[in-house]
Amino acid sequence: MIIKEFQEFEESRARARAYFCYLFNRNIPEKLPNPDIEQIEKALSKIINEIDDFEALYILDQNGVQASENITNKDELKGCKGKNRSARAYFYRAVQEKRCVLTDPYPSSLTNKLTVTAAYPVYDENDDLRFVVCLDIYLGDLLKITKPTSMQSTFGSFTKVAYTMFSVALLSIAFLLFYNSVENLLKNGILQALQNIDMMFKSTILLTLSLAIFDLVKTIFEEEVLGRNETNEAHDIHKTMVRFLGSIVIALAIEALMLVFKFAITDPKNIISAIYLIGGVSILLISLAFYVKMVSVKK
Repeated sequence: MIIKEFQEFEESRARARAYFCYLFNRNIPEKLPNPDIEQIEKALSKIINEIDDFEALYILDQNGVQASENITNKDELKGCKGKNRSARAYFYRAVQEKRCVLTDPYPSSLTNKLTVTAAYPVYDENDDLRFVVCLDIYLGDLLKITKPTSMQSTFGSFTKVAYTMFSVALLSIAFLLFYNSVENLLKNGILQALQNIDMMFKSTILLTLSLAIFDLVKTIFEEEVLGRNETNEAHDIHKTMVRFLGSIVIALAIEALMLVFKFAITDPKNIISAIYLIGGVSILLISLAFYVKMVSVKK
C-alpha cells in the first residue's frame, strides 16, 4: 500500500507542487515591503479556508527558527514556536532554490505518519529573505487533492477491469496449452513419446507458446492492473518483447524442423513448404536481432 502511495505521489507531484505554489502566490506575494508575522498569519488564514485537510501551517524566520505557533486543528500538533528547523530539507531547498518547493514524503516527528511539506520563501523589497512559510500535509490527504477527475478515474477503473479480463483469458489459454502438451506425453506413455519424434516436437511447440503467452500476461497484469511503473519500465518492456518474440521464433523454428523431417520421409514434393517456413523464421530472427541492436544503441 505504501509503495503504491509513493508511485501515485511521483505521478501527481507536479500537480501537487503547482497547486500549493498557486495557493501561496495568490495569498502571499513573494516580495513584500517590510513583511511581518501578523501580515503573513493573516494571509495564512485565507489559505486555511481553501484547503480542508492539512497537518499544520507555520512560519520560519530567515534562520530557520519557527516564528509562529502551528496553525492546526489537531491538539497534538499545536505549539512548536521557537523550534529550530534550519536543518530540514524544506527550509534548505526553499532558501537555495528561492522558490516554492515540495518535499518527498517523510515520517512526521510528531505523528510518525508520512508527510509532505510545501515551503514558500518570502522576501522584502531588498530581496533579503525574511520568512519561509510552510504547510505540512499527510501523504494520503495530498493524494486525495491531486487524484484524477471522476471521468479519468472511471475510465481508469474500466481499463483495469478490461486488462484483467484479457489477462485471465490469455492465462487460461496458456494453461490449456500446457495441459494439452503434458497430457499428450502422459496419455501415450513416456517411452512411446520418446520414440515418437513428431509427438515430442508438438509438445515442445505447445510448451513454448504457453511460456510466451504466460510472460505476456505477467507483463500486462503488472503494468496495467497493478500499476508497477518503475523507473526502468522501458527496459522491462523491451525485455518482455524480446522474450515473447523469441518464444514465437523458437516455436516456428521447431515447427519448420518437424515439417522438414515429415516431408522428407512421407512427401518430398511438399518439402518446399517447409523451406518457405524456414525462410520466414529467418526473416523474423533477423528482425528480432535488428530490434535488439537498435534498443541497445538507444540505451
